[in-house]
Amino acid sequence: MQTFDRNVVGIGVLADPVRRQLYQFVCSQDQPVTRDQAAHAVGIARHKAKFHLDRLEAGGLLEADYVRLSGRAGPGAGRPSKRYRRGRREFAVAVPARDYELAGHIMADAISDSARTGTPILEALGNASAARGAALAASASDRPPSADAALDLAVRILAKHAYEPRRTDRTVVMANCPFHALAVGHTGLVCQLNHSLLSAFVDFIAPDLLDARLQPGENQCCVTLAALPAKQASQVSGEDRRERGSC
Repeated sequence: MQTFDRNVVGIGVLADPVRRQLYQFVCSQDQPVTRDQAAHAVGIARHKAKFHLDRLEAGGLLEADYVRLSGRAGPGAGRPSKRYRRGRREFAVAVPARDYELAGHIMADAISDSARTGTPILEALGNASAARGAALAASASDRPPSADAALDLAVRILAKHAYEPRRTDRTVVMANCPFHALAVGHTGLVCQLNHSLLSAFVDFIAPDLLDARLQPGENQCCVTLAALPAKQASQVSGEDRRERGSC
């Protein structure tokens, strides 16, 4: 999970107490901060402030620019000073991994759709979840040729989105719910969201090979992916061809 790794590295930069002080000072100011200002505020030497501020910048927690504090340009104006401000990147690390931002986007999409069109909110939630599930699957460039390949592809994609998929023979169990805290208080709602999302995901990558089943269990997501039996897969494939007007 590349995002998880980046966030861990970024937040890890704050493990140093001096660095935390510098970061908090920069964030508390309404204007960008110079190295001299930061060093004075924290009570350290300028060269130490430079080292720590640049580490915070490299980690994405701060951003920097250069200005001539004299306000003049040309010869004799002096060298530009480097100034720091809070970075625009957001960092969040949860163990186990969670993706409440995705849940927030789905719910915001559903509320907006319901308010705009009058669609019942639960129906709008299902539609918004399905749209996000299809978007997750869109990273797959080719449709898998078999159920085994489809299960492996699902594991690769969903592992990047906090589901912790674990394959056992012909099924994939999601060992982690990305929306756990929400599911605790709103189990039915979140299970519907997950089922709609993963059903659309499956329909996008392998509609005639996999099925997303609502199968709640202890310490896992409520949805399991299963390979369709060969006969059932053939029937689904045939129905799909007829719907498209193929012979």
